[in-house]
Amino acid sequence: MSVSAVERGPEARPPDVNQPMCPSRLVLEHVTSRWGVLVLAALLERSYRFSELRRTVGGVSEKMLAQTLQTLERDGFVHRDAKPVIPPRVDYSLTALGREAAEQVWALARWTERSLDAVQSARESYDREKARQA
Repeated sequence: MSVSAVERGPEARPPDVNQPMCPSRLVLEHVTSRWGVLVLAALLERSYRFSELRRTVGGVSEKMLAQTLQTLERDGFVHRDAKPVIPPRVDYSLTALGREAAEQVWALARWTERSLDAVQSARESYDREKARQA
C-alpha cells in the first residue's frame, strides 16, 4: 500500500534515496539487482513464458527467477497473465512503469558493456599501484 504525501502529513519530506530509511532504496535494489536488470531488459523485447525467460536470462535459477518476477510484479513493473488453459500458460510482460524502469537500467547495462575495456584498464592500473606500494 502506498502512502501519499497527504497521508504522510505536511511535514513529510519527499523521498530521498540517500536517506537510510527511504523506501525508494528498496525499489532501486529491485530494479538494479543482477536478475532484476536482466529480466527487465529481456521483457523490453516482448512478453515471455517462464521457461522462455529462464533460457533468455542465462544462469538464473528457477527459484531466483520466480522470486524476481514476483518482486517486480509486486512493485508494479511486471504483469503476470495466467491463461485458464490446459496445460496452464503464464505470460510475463512489462507494465508502462516497468517499461520506463527497464529502459533506464538497460541503458546502464549497455553502457557497462561499452565501458568494460576502460574499467579493466583502470583495475589493472589500480592493482599495479597497490602492488608497488606494498
